[in-house]
Amino acid sequence: MIDTDIFVHPHALIEENVKIGSKTRVWAFAHILFGAIIGDECNICDHTFIEGNVRVGNNVTIKCGVYLWDGVIIENDVFVGPCVTFTNDYRPRSKCYPNKYLQTHLKQSCSIGANATLLPVKIGQWAMVGAGSVVIHDVADHALVLGNPAKQKGWVCCCGQKLDFNTGHTQKKASCSCGCNFILNVKKQLVVQV
Repeated sequence: MIDTDIFVHPHALIEENVKIGSKTRVWAFAHILFGAIIGDECNICDHTFIEGNVRVGNNVTIKCGVYLWDGVIIENDVFVGPCVTFTNDYRPRSKCYPNKYLQTHLKQSCSIGANATLLPVKIGQWAMVGAGSVVIHDVADHALVLGNPAKQKGWVCCCGQKLDFNTGHTQKKASCSCGCNFILNVKKQLVVQV
């Protein structure tokens, strides 16, 4: 079911039984397969391909040249940069189809930089994956990961700025210019906004 207040470019191809939310824009040469669900106020740019077992939340940007394969789940407010590559099978062979495809889960408000490659992983809330990175492991909330293979190089605020934690015996604290404050726990596993 396609809402009447969406924009679909005349050169986009949307198959039957696709759900597209209010105020979403689908641009030229995008192809969305039977069963896909796209939320409200999304921007699906040129030359994108979305398989039927894909779920996209609200306010998501999917830039040009992105292909979302079965098993991709994207929560609200996520940015997917141009030419990001997703995979859903660790051992693909031509004409061999698994019973179930592996999942890639992009949690709320994370950002994936241009040309990054994601194996089936979970990217945490507000996390940032640098351009060209190859992500082979799950990424923590607010983590900044870079490289091939991607490694954590720091933490980012909700606004996207890199956080600088001061030293302390039990806790490390950071403040961002946007006004957010954070505490990094002793195990360095999670950034908690305070």
